[in-house]
Amino acid sequence: MTDPEQVDRAFKEVEAEQGTVEVLVANAGITRDRLLAVMAEDDFAAVLDTNLGGAYRVAKRAVRPMIRARRGRVVLISSVSALLGTAGQTNYAASKAGLIGFGRSLARELAPRNITVNVVAAGLIDTDMTASLPEARLTAMTEGVPLGRVGTVDEVASVVAFLAGPDAGYITGAVVPVDGGLGMGH
Repeated sequence: MTDPEQVDRAFKEVEAEQGTVEVLVANAGITRDRLLAVMAEDDFAAVLDTNLGGAYRVAKRAVRPMIRARRGRVVLISSVSALLGTAGQTNYAASKAGLIGFGRSLARELAPRNITVNVVAAGLIDTDMTASLPEARLTAMTEGVPLGRVGTVDEVASVVAFLAGPDAGYITGAVVPVDGGLGMGH
């Protein structure tokens, strides 16, 4: 995600096997959590470059063929942290909030070409990222979720599949929360 040549290579492989990319889901995400007062500049930059810069790189590579075809779907995976903020995650929240502005601006650019761009704001989801959290921290975070549980990857994937499919043809520029109510639609 941080190397344009690798992004281009990956697209060429997919295009050779499956044809032009018609749906892009940008789901890259890393964390390097620290309080801002002690956060290293490299940690701030790496999170922004991967999470936001990576989405820029893959979207830029994907949209030209979509524009020519006059159709396509782009779904960016953000986070409820972008909307609420999370202590110790200034870099992560900034990168994920950036995806919302990026996505809405891109939606306006691409709408005349029948290309939709939407953002999924995921909450606490059972992933490798949450699996690395200490048990006490995960329990505390789960208690803050109105539905009282961690979400599943399948629940996020279902929303992504809807936004990528034909039934979402009149939805663009939206931020769809999949967060158990944590963000309450911020």
